[in-house]
Amino acid sequence: MANAVIMPKAGITVESCIIGEWLKKPGDHVEVGDILFTYETDKANFECESTAAGELLECFYGAGDEVVCLSNVCAVGEHGEDVSALRPDGGAAEEPAPAQEPAASEKTDKAEAEPAESFPVAGKIGVSPRARGLAQRSGTDLSGVAGTGPKGRVIERDVRRVMANGPDFATEVEEYKAAPAAAVPAADDFVDVPFTGIRKTISRSMYQSIQSMAQLTHNFSFDATALKAYRTQLKACGGELAGITLGDMILFGVSRTLLSCPDLNALMQEENTIRRYAHVHLGVAVDTERGLMVPTIFNADTKSLLQISREVKELAAMCRSGSISPDLLRGGTFTVSNLGAYGVESFTPVINPPQTGLLGVCTITERPRTAADGSMELYPAMALSLTYDHRAVDGAPASRYMQELCKKLENFTALLAE
Repeated sequence: MANAVIMPKAGITVESCIIGEWLKKPGDHVEVGDILFTYETDKANFECESTAAGELLECFYGAGDEVVCLSNVCAVGEHGEDVSALRPDGGAAEEPAPAQEPAASEKTDKAEAEPAESFPVAGKIGVSPRARGLAQRSGTDLSGVAGTGPKGRVIERDVRRVMANGPDFATEVEEYKAAPAAAVPAADDFVDVPFTGIRKTISRSMYQSIQSMAQLTHNFSFDATALKAYRTQLKACGGELAGITLGDMILFGVSRTLLSCPDLNALMQEENTIRRYAHVHLGVAVDTERGLMVPTIFNADTKSLLQISREVKELAAMCRSGSISPDLLRGGTFTVSNLGAYGVESFTPVINPPQTGLLGVCTITERPRTAADGSMELYPAMALSLTYDHRAVDGAPASRYMQELCKKLENFTALLAE
C-alpha cells in the first residue's frame, strides 16, 4: 500500500512551507530517512526525510510551490500502485473536462445566482479552491492574475503574490501591443531574480508597516567615552568577556530602560488597543545572505550583559546558517537594528509590525564640544535613531525615554550596578 509523505510543521507558528529542490525524482528507490526535498519557511531552510521505503511514485508539488503543513507532498510505495487517493485537493491532478455549454436561459439564471463577493479571473483560467478562498477572505481581486499552476491555473501562491506586490494586469497587455515599440535592453543585459520566501515576507511586512502606521523618527546622540572604556577593559580580560561588543552593551541598555516607556514595549492590536508587556522580548536585526532576520532575546531585561552577548551571537549564527527555529523569530516586543559597522551616521528605521518602536544604532563620530576650561575638545558621539508609532506613543514620552537611555549609556558602569 502506498504511503504519503507530508509537509512537516517547522514550528508551532508555521502554517505553510515552500518546496525548494527535489533531491529524488519519481521512479527512484528511497529508504526511510533519505532526503526527498528541501523546503523553507519565510525564515529558514530545512530538509524533509522520507517516512516510508519503496519507490517514489509521484510528487504532488513542484519546486517553488507553497504547501500547507501536514499536507501530502508525495507518495512512496510499490511500483505501479495507485496513488489517486493520496493526492491533495487542488494538487497536480488533471483539470476536469469543460462541461457542455449551457443554454442561454441557464446562463442567465447562473449569472443571477453568482454571489456578489466572488472575484473574476481574466479569460477562462481556473482557480483552485484554496486560492479562491484566500482571495475572498483577503478581498483580493483576481482579474488579470497570471496563474502559475497546471494549465495556467491560479493557485494560492499567485494570490499571495498579488497580496504582496499588487496585480499583474495581464489583461491589459493587449492594449499596449499597438503602441510604438520602445528600445529594450539586450537579452543578456539583465536577470530576473524571483523573491524567495524570506524576501516576500520582508517585502510584505515593510509595505504593511509603512502603509498602516504613523511613523516618526527622533535622532539623538550620546557620549560613548564610557562605553569604549569599558569595552577596552573587557578585551583585556580575555575569554568570553573579550567578545562583548558595543552593540551588546546597547542591547543591555535598552533592556534595562525600555520598561520606563511601556507603550514602546508593546504591540498594537487590531482592535486599536495596545498590549503592554511586563518583560522586554528584544528583537535583534540580523543581516544574512537570504535577507533580514529578527530573532528574539526573550526576557532580555532579566539577563546579564554576558548572557545577552552570548545569546545574540548564537541566534545570529543560526540565522546565517538557516537552521533557526521559526519560534525564535517571533514574539518580539521591541527591535534594535545596528548599522554602525557600515558607517551609517543617521537613518530612519522601519518598525517591525505590530511593534510600536524600533531603535537604530549608528556609528561613532568625533564631534567638537566646549571643555570645562573653555577650550574645544573632540569626543566620541554615537547616534541613535528611534522610530515610533505615533498612534501609540507621543513625541514627549518617546523623547524622555531616549534621554534616559542616552544618560544610562553615558554612565554604563553605574547601569551595571543597578
